[in-house]
Amino acid sequence: MTGELSPAASPADGRPELRASHADRDRVVELLRIAAGDGRLTAEELDERLEAALTARTQRELTVLTADLPAAPGSGLDLAAPPKEVVRIVRHGGNARSLGRWAVPKRMEIKVKGGNVRLDFTEAVITSPVLQVDADVRGGSFLIITRPGVVVDADDVEMFGGSVKIHSPVGPQPPTILHVEISGQVRGGNIRARPPRPPRRTFWQWLVRRPRPNG
Repeated sequence: MTGELSPAASPADGRPELRASHADRDRVVELLRIAAGDGRLTAEELDERLEAALTARTQRELTVLTADLPAAPGSGLDLAAPPKEVVRIVRHGGNARSLGRWAVPKRMEIKVKGGNVRLDFTEAVITSPVLQVDADVRGGSFLIITRPGVVVDADDVEMFGGSVKIHSPVGPQPPTILHVEISGQVRGGNIRARPPRPPRRTFWQWLVRRPRPNG
């Protein structure tokens, strides 16, 4: 019949497939980017799966793309809640740290005056490809701990004393999963971005003078 709607291919139980929404596709795309940044997918595999995710019509097609990844739906990582648009951190002395599996917002405003702010992306849940950071550092420090796939750009930071140092990794790099764009100013303070340091040797390793374990 002309104009009749046909449901998506039905699974074995005969029920029609649930259609995928734009939000469903976006969540899977971010999961794939995280997996690529962790080294679980090659660049070719990432491109192939991203194309399949963006053209998927049903939720089952999306589930297949992340079934072999630890961050697949149902594994305990909840990305259903939208990330915050803006997170503000203000420190006049003292320390502020974002560690572990914290949700990365779309924008951050960092104001430091004689204090310390540390953002550790080692296990962070990345839900957007770009993080914009407006930094105002005066007599304190702002430290970013990166991981493979996290790129930091501080070219738009104005310096009036102080320093800005961004560690640039050498050699082939995995696909970029997060681009941190820092703007603002530094007055007598510093901004640093570096990968995590290797773990310290235990007392027994020091005693027998074993080499430092790889990070």
